[in-house]
Amino acid sequence: MDNLLTARQVQELLNVDRTTIYRMLKDGRLTGVKVGLHWRFSSREVNDMLRGTSQMMEPTAPVLLDVLPLHCMQPVQDVFAEIAEVGAVTTDKDGKPVTRISNSCDFCKLILGSDRGREACIRSWQQLADQNEATPEFTPCHAGLHYARARIEVNGELVALLVAGQFYGKARDALEEANRIRSLATTYNIDESLLAQAAKKIPNLDERKESQISIWLEKVAKTFEQISTERSNLMGRLRQIAEMSIFDNTLS
Repeated sequence: MDNLLTARQVQELLNVDRTTIYRMLKDGRLTGVKVGLHWRFSSREVNDMLRGTSQMMEPTAPVLLDVLPLHCMQPVQDVFAEIAEVGAVTTDKDGKPVTRISNSCDFCKLILGSDRGREACIRSWQQLADQNEATPEFTPCHAGLHYARARIEVNGELVALLVAGQFYGKARDALEEANRIRSLATTYNIDESLLAQAAKKIPNLDERKESQISIWLEKVAKTFEQISTERSNLMGRLRQIAEMSIFDNTLS
């Protein structure tokens, strides 16, 4: 026969606190029935957990992107992009943008204005997300401009990327440049003359300047990490208080 256990008995058997019991109920790791004002739990299910035949693990974390204070991050990103004279955007950990692009050059605006061009830009950001290096490393995007990313982590987990770039790493060969622009214009259905004119304004940055931007990029990302971690911790404390308040009179 499957006996029913009180919440306090489950706490003692599993050696967890009352808040954890609530979380397990909420995320489905533990099932229970409410008898009057109190919860009761299957002794068989709890014993399975103790024997390791049931998954006793933390639930999948909530979408951590929710902890990013984007309304605060956007103006900081804007200022960074203007001072560094680069384009910048914050993406989720898969490379999809979550802020508007700051200080975008005319060349990139033309490409981003095309549906296919924007998709290609996002794919380039996704490739940055796949990089294993901890520090920013500039690489060319699909359009030939250099970009790098810095990681934004909250409590040790990657939640977003700060991406910066929109410049050339070296002087361009005129013929190669013309062929590249022609190909981009055809692929994304953009006026070639407008794209060529915009390309003339793209700066060439030397390694020293590129290195400096990389340092700034990491510093801004670390700032985003700090404010996001503080926000996450505050939200966690508020959730814990709410959970304890809800269950004060229902768990025994």
